Parts: sequence; C-alpha cells; structure tokens
Amino acid sequence: MIAALLVAAALSGSPSPSEGGTTSSEVTETAAADALNPAAVEAISTVIYDYVDGQLEGDPARVARALHPDLAKRAVRTRPDPDEPLGLRRMSRDELVELTRQGALRTPRDAWDRNVRVLDIAGNVASARAETPWFVDYFHLGRFGDRWVIVNALWFPKPSQPTQ
Repeated sequence: MIAALLVAAALSGSPSPSEGGTTSSEVTETAAADALNPAAVEAISTVIYDYVDGQLEGDPARVARALHPDLAKRAVRTRPDPDEPLGLRRMSRDELVELTRQGALRTPRDAWDRNVRVLDIAGNVASARAETPWFVDYFHLGRFGDRWVIVNALWFPKPSQPTQ
C-alpha cells in the first residue's frame, strides 16, 4: 500500500510523506473532519445532552426521548466471571429510564462537569463521546427522518463518584 501511495505521489508530482507531504491517514482525517455538518453536530449534541442532563436532573422523559426503543447499553465487566469471560453488563432503555426516575445519577447542577463530542457522521449514522462526573459513554446514533436517537451506548463507570 505504501509503495502504491509513493508511486501515485510521484506520478502526480506531489511530495511524498517523507518530503513533508500529506499521508493517506491525514487525508482521511481531514475528510472526516470536513464531513461533520454543523447542523448535524448540533442536533446530535442536543440528543446526547438530553441523555446526560436528563440523568443528572433525574428527568426520565428527557432521557427517554434521546433513546431508541431497542437501545443496547453495555459496560465491560471489571470483575471476572467464569461463566462469561467476556462479560458485559447489559441495560435496556426501560431500565435506564427507570434508574433515572429513581434519581440514580441525580447530581446538583454546580457539580455538573460534562462534555459531548461528536466523533463522526456518515449519512444517517454517527458516533459520539460524552463524559460526566459519573461515566464516559461512547454512542452510536441513528437518524430517523429528521430525528437523531441513541441506538447503542458502551460506557465506563468512573471509579470515584461525586458526593450528593
């Protein structure tokens, strides 16, 4: 592959990567960054903030509207399980909404330290990352008509929890 890139660069008159030119991975990263439509990024960010802020506020309706009915929310288990060596903690949309209703992650607003970053958008799918005082989530989202929703979430619980 590298040889093919060097041949293509030589034929096009472009400098090779060793001469300070652009590598194929840099071109791919640039194309991906350019593809992040600002309106789509804003719409996706709004959905993820509904998910995050809804949990921190204890607002189950706000969380529910951000989630696909068939949500797959998972975390890699940190304790070994002999029956499931690649153990996952699984949670459905209904379980997450119920935990929110119970106030499981309710956090005073002055303790909110959260951020959202849209990582990639390709047509009607996207990936994003969110971090709060409680967890780090990686999301797969889908666009259904004009509406984005979280379809999958893989999360990591932070070891130290904020005091309430």
